[in-house]
Amino acid sequence: MEARVKEVELRDLWRRYKEEGDATARERLVVAYSPMVKFVAGRLGAGLPSHVEDADLISYGLMGLIGSIERYEPKRGIKFETFAMTRIRGAIIDELRSLDWVPRSVRSRAREIETAQSKLEHKLQRAPTEEELAAKLEISEEELQSSLLEIANSSVYALDELWTISDSSGDRVSLLDTIPDPGADDPQEALASSEIKDRLTEAMTSLPEREQLVVALYYHENLTLREIGEVLGVTESRVSQLHTKAVMRLKSGLQRV
Repeated sequence: MEARVKEVELRDLWRRYKEEGDATARERLVVAYSPMVKFVAGRLGAGLPSHVEDADLISYGLMGLIGSIERYEPKRGIKFETFAMTRIRGAIIDELRSLDWVPRSVRSRAREIETAQSKLEHKLQRAPTEEELAAKLEISEEELQSSLLEIANSSVYALDELWTISDSSGDRVSLLDTIPDPGADDPQEALASSEIKDRLTEAMTSLPEREQLVVALYYHENLTLREIGEVLGVTESRVSQLHTKAVMRLKSGLQRV
């Protein structure tokens, strides 16, 4: 009953804001959906350096939330949470990137690992082991793992960003969010949706089993890196390394398709 009452209240707030321009209704919508910002900020902040304050991430995310509320059109029938989540995440990521706090050496090493990984996958027709990747880079496995952890702690890209485009307003929008209602009759849209899913599925199946599991637990089950570590019986740092490798592999694989 409580959830139903809240749903009715939210519909009324949307009506008052969109049809009457009620500023108070807008403020109450921001408050009502603010937990989404804290959730996204917490997810992104989990792998960032300690000097990046949670309060700053939340502040960046709130700007994305406000923009989402201003742009959202209830009549289109899209769930607001789906519409706003990508924009909140994008606002945080855009602000972090504008600060350019990631050292050039880390960016350079990330590119080197991506390139080596792509070449080995093409040559071996499978995902290379850490031993093979380290040999290709002419570094030790310990150095490779250290680099992966450094990249993970400095990186703000994630699986969600592999499929993003800019909309007409300049916002970064997930391609998955542009997939039409399954009941739509537009065959071109349906084909595009199917192709996106097929390419992502194909890229996922190329991952080693443990990396697939990390991706599934993180993105589908919403477990934290620490919780995934408990499931796999490894440290949180190791999970962070596996997540970074998985995202880099997927990025490389999708770009080749």
